[in-house]
Amino acid sequence: MEFSSSSAAAEVPHYFLCPISLEVMRDPVTLATGITYDRASIERWLFSDGHATCPVTRRALAPEEMDATPNHTLRRLIQAWCAAHQVERFPTPRPPLDSCRVAALLDEGRHGKEAAALREIRAVAAESDRNRRCVEATPGALEFLVSVVTKHSAPVSSKAPRQEADEFLEVLDSPTPTSSPAEDALGVLYSLKPSERSLAQILGREPDLLDTLSSVLRRPSYRSRTYGILLLKSLIAVMEPTRLMTVSADLVHEVVRVVSDRVSSKAVKAALHVLCRLCPWGRNRVKAVEAGAVATLVELLLDEGGRRVTELAVVAIDHLCGCAEGRSDLVAHPAGLAVVSKKAMRVSLVATESAVRALHAVARHSPTPAVLQEMLAVGVVAKLMLVLQVDASEKTRLRAKEMLKAHARVWKDSPCLQAHLKASYPR
Repeated sequence: MEFSSSSAAAEVPHYFLCPISLEVMRDPVTLATGITYDRASIERWLFSDGHATCPVTRRALAPEEMDATPNHTLRRLIQAWCAAHQVERFPTPRPPLDSCRVAALLDEGRHGKEAAALREIRAVAAESDRNRRCVEATPGALEFLVSVVTKHSAPVSSKAPRQEADEFLEVLDSPTPTSSPAEDALGVLYSLKPSERSLAQILGREPDLLDTLSSVLRRPSYRSRTYGILLLKSLIAVMEPTRLMTVSADLVHEVVRVVSDRVSSKAVKAALHVLCRLCPWGRNRVKAVEAGAVATLVELLLDEGGRRVTELAVVAIDHLCGCAEGRSDLVAHPAGLAVVSKKAMRVSLVATESAVRALHAVARHSPTPAVLQEMLAVGVVAKLMLVLQVDASEKTRLRAKEMLKAHARVWKDSPCLQAHLKASYPR
């Protein structure tokens, strides 16, 4: 609030101040507890920060109590006080978004004004968490957005992939519209971050949604592919095992391709999450291996990505080594065993456990002389010895010990093992 020189000393009534920001309220609203706050502050507290209590009384709020009531009387008092003390008055706040307005936009979108409706929905969703919750809660909103994606799922962009990637990094979190209705709809779905219940309902009503997302991931637009993989990550998290077992080979292939194309950091991380979620079910390991997942993951690890990406990639390789095809591909890659061994003890406990488990699978099921000699040459044996000496989990140490014991006669001439083996194992 800007004060003139003649009113700078005027004392602002305490009940004009928001209990959260301690500033004069521009848009006072009252909770069910009877406490009044500035709308921006209380919505940030409830929706952005995730609290479900009244900040002053600390009383828990039921979901239906989260929408505050405008305090028109107090707002008029504040405006009158501003006029009396020569303080610039606040403009009248816009009415908050409600389901009726969203429903009207959806109706426009269904009757010939699709692009305009999508732009408006995206704009209001970008304004606040409250608006996003309102859009998600409006009956038919998510279904409309999914229908737009399905309707416009054919590739439309002719730009070079790297150009798409550069543009995407600038607009991913921007409220400005993207280049096609499908991308706009995907962008809104991404920003809404639907609840698990909403996602489950979408999957129930849209049996072909995964096929649609497979088409989205085939588009040349990096923007569409990133929105698509982010949505797929959310959907996969709520899918039942029976459905996870039946995902198509095409979908798995496109997920792997998102990683190999390095679509964006967010997209790669989401694709790795999807792979880790899919691999334990049915023949998804084999589908991923046939899509080139092992080589793609090894190349990703060689690029020294971020800590979380590296951890997810090692976990995914661990899953893939649960099948013969995955182990064969890892051994066949010139850097496969070396890079998995290198990541043990360097990233996290989870990565160490997964790396040792993958190496254990290879040493147990594919212990050819050539493989064992390669493990010795690239430092696997030395890394296993290190695992025995550090604070790894008991299962991880047992796996390392089992490998060393099982192949002691082959690895006994290793400098790091000689003293240990003489004391522990017979020749």
